[in-house]
Amino acid sequence: MTYMTIAIVAGFVLDLIFGDPRWLYHPVRLIGHLISGTERIIRNCLPANKTGERIGGGILVLVVVTVSTGVPAVILSVAYKYFWQLGLALESFWCYQILATKSLKVESDRVYIALKDKGLEAGRKAVSMIVGRDTQNLTEEGVTKAAVETVAENTSDGVIAPLFYMLIGGAVLGFAYKAINTMDSMVGYKNDRYQWFGTAAAKLDDVVNFIPARVSAVLMIAASYLTGMDGKNAARIFRRDRFNHKSPNSAQTEAVMAGALDVQLAGDAWYFGKLHKKPTIGDPVREMELLDIRRSHKLLYGTAMLGLILGIILRILVL
Repeated sequence: MTYMTIAIVAGFVLDLIFGDPRWLYHPVRLIGHLISGTERIIRNCLPANKTGERIGGGILVLVVVTVSTGVPAVILSVAYKYFWQLGLALESFWCYQILATKSLKVESDRVYIALKDKGLEAGRKAVSMIVGRDTQNLTEEGVTKAAVETVAENTSDGVIAPLFYMLIGGAVLGFAYKAINTMDSMVGYKNDRYQWFGTAAAKLDDVVNFIPARVSAVLMIAASYLTGMDGKNAARIFRRDRFNHKSPNSAQTEAVMAGALDVQLAGDAWYFGKLHKKPTIGDPVREMELLDIRRSHKLLYGTAMLGLILGIILRILVL
């Protein structure tokens, strides 16, 4: 077993134990500052038209990915060369920070606790911390659905996708993925400011998530069987509804989640005061209930564990 494999397993375990404590500075914040600063410089240097913004967005992607991978690559190379124990410890720590299994569970569980103990207004406030949609008019079912959808989508984006890339290239490739994903979340919007500037980041995010999203869905179907949920329906809804989203990737795991829970997800939603018409995912076999948030956690953890086990087995066999 290589140092990289050990680091990935150690990072995965550390993430399950500690999650993302708020006092610990996260490297994604540094990537965010890099994105904001680079965007500011680029906009000052290029014309504010369609062509200029497309070129600027491409430059942003190139700079951010290069810096986000180059810096940790150099640091790890030096550490492993002169003191391998330090290299292993550092890569393990970075793998831990790149993954988001426990933090996804903790943040979505805050919605569950807020709704259960403090009521709808507290639930709306809690879910507004983890979703981009307008939450002020959501019903309890709407708040619950938003939290479950976040768990479904981020099981891929926050767990399986970074794990997939770390299994290929360690923490360095994991940082490459996080840089791309963070750029998409910051500039990949279809609004006046980012319609052209964010094109490169959004397209690249679709590309790098294409395989992981589908791997995540297959793993989640298996996890739905293992956790005693409706695995047969999860597979059926996945086949039927996995493209019911403008993104080629987002509905993959949402479809599995909806089928496994026997509920309906997605549908119309408000963003920045404007109603966005969206297709639904899944069938409303039953109404959503608060406990569905906790049930989604079982699929999150089951999918994550299967991803690690199968990934490590494949890595050992290949190497």
